Amino acid sequence: MASYVVGSLVKVHSGVNLSHLKHGLVRCFATTNVTWTPRESKKTVVDKTGKNIVFVDAVRTPFLVAGTDYSKLMAHDLARHALLSLLRKTGIPKEIIDYIIYGTVIQEVKTSNIGREAALAAGFSEKTPAHTVTMACISSNQSITTGVGLIAAGAYDVVIAGGVEFMSDIPIRLSRKLRSLLLRLNKTKTIVQKLQLLSTLRPSYLVPELPSVAEFSSGETMGHSADRLAASFGVSRKEQDEYALRSHTLAQQAYDKGYLTDIVPMKVPGVSKTVSRDNGVRVSTPEQLQKLKPAFIKPHGTITAANASFLTDGASACLITTEAKAKELGLKPKAYVRDFIFVSQDPKDQLLLGPTYAVPKVLEKAGLQLSDIDVWEVHEAFAGQILANLKAMDSDFFAQKYMGRNTKVGVPDLNKFNSWGGSLSIGHPFAATGVRLTAHAANRLIREDGRFAVIAACAAGGQGVGMIVERHPDGQPH
Repeated sequence: MASYVVGSLVKVHSGVNLSHLKHGLVRCFATTNVTWTPRESKKTVVDKTGKNIVFVDAVRTPFLVAGTDYSKLMAHDLARHALLSLLRKTGIPKEIIDYIIYGTVIQEVKTSNIGREAALAAGFSEKTPAHTVTMACISSNQSITTGVGLIAAGAYDVVIAGGVEFMSDIPIRLSRKLRSLLLRLNKTKTIVQKLQLLSTLRPSYLVPELPSVAEFSSGETMGHSADRLAASFGVSRKEQDEYALRSHTLAQQAYDKGYLTDIVPMKVPGVSKTVSRDNGVRVSTPEQLQKLKPAFIKPHGTITAANASFLTDGASACLITTEAKAKELGLKPKAYVRDFIFVSQDPKDQLLLGPTYAVPKVLEKAGLQLSDIDVWEVHEAFAGQILANLKAMDSDFFAQKYMGRNTKVGVPDLNKFNSWGGSLSIGHPFAATGVRLTAHAANRLIREDGRFAVIAACAAGGQGVGMIVERHPDGQPH
């Protein structure tokens, strides 16, 4: 038996190790250049909407490290580029679009309904409604599934869903005391009243409120939570660095092979070159990774700048509609959107375990098993988070104690897992990642001759998503 700590509670479970998963990492490197063909699956997933809703195609701006080439833009500039690029790629006119849904997490106050502002900036009709959703790192998953719901309900036929995040210029607020003073000052009518109020100003009021990627409910940053989670499941620093290296290596290989066809280059004003690729992909060496110091829990933590996703600017957009409408418009969809589920659990001790809870539920909803899945696209917030989820999925104890299941979920075959890299290397603009995951899942199904893909992600607040898409027979990889 092995023990591990979750928060203030000490748990005991049957020993779980990643030895077989590490072999999987080695196999992934060894077989990267091999075309994989799955066994023929005879299973089908019942369409629950009666509409056969399809994911036609998707685009994204290159994902850039915050503070680099996009730094002088605004979030709606990136979203505008994604929207226009999607129209160009699919060849459909703006007038065909019935509705636009966009996700964002860190809002720019001036463009709070960024879906609407980006649509207007892109030249969509003022008659095309648009709204904005937020669900942390799964915001554009929520955009897609909300669009599915609107289409299933018969409200609309053609929907654009997407997401954008702009971490180069996040809102920094004045202190609450100063905000209160300024609001009261605005209501005063005489000079004397203004002077009296200003006399109450104190130097401490001038200290700004700096944003933090922290949970409101617990006050803990996600990095600290990831460090605790990795320690809870006995995920070593070496395992995390190995996984991070895998992500960067596979992302580089996918780019070199021309697989990342969702990227649409962008000419940025004031930047001499056209931005044409993600700039966070860096294939390093184990020795270089080992030199990095812990980023959150010092000096004994295992989360570093290299095995954690970085603050990223980027936008994405995808087109969803019914199969019949796609055929009418002459479109060739890439995948059917077959099923989805959102989950939530304890935001303190199980903040990043969304995939562990979502995967078995969405598989059961769809009538599928782990072995039926040909492609896995799972959001990589931290290498430690990914590996902890894999351990949780491989644990009978965790399944019985926390999930109300008799047996463990099981572990995906890592040869099918994030084989074009993931958020650790490609980048993670919070609200744009869900579309990127879906696009990679659909494109990989086509290139790898698969049938079903699972998309999963964790999110702030202890939430998560699981989605299933099925390859469409008309899909092309470009």
